[in-house]
Amino acid sequence: MFVLELSYTAPLDAVDAVLPDHAVWLDGLYEQGVFLASGRKEPRDGGVILAVAGDRALIEEITAGDPFVRAGVCEYRVTEFIATKTAPALERYRETLG
Repeated sequence: MFVLELSYTAPLDAVDAVLPDHAVWLDGLYEQGVFLASGRKEPRDGGVILAVAGDRALIEEITAGDPFVRAGVCEYRVTEFIATKTAPALERYRETLG
């Protein structure tokens, strides 16, 4: 599992100009089952996405395709973690240490 933290690198008007394309990109990854949750940070200086994927290389490839990144309005910080405890709705993503 991965926490993807977006940090805006441009003014909000530049971010907002790309927001419709970013939303379409998000929708596609939700449909593929890669993204589980996402939203803006407060204060609005970026966002957070909770994602699942086979490996970090795939996540790096996915984030590079974000219209925000391609437009140069955000950067990603990727944190991989092992979800050893989850809410019942996320049980299928639970992992064991070994």
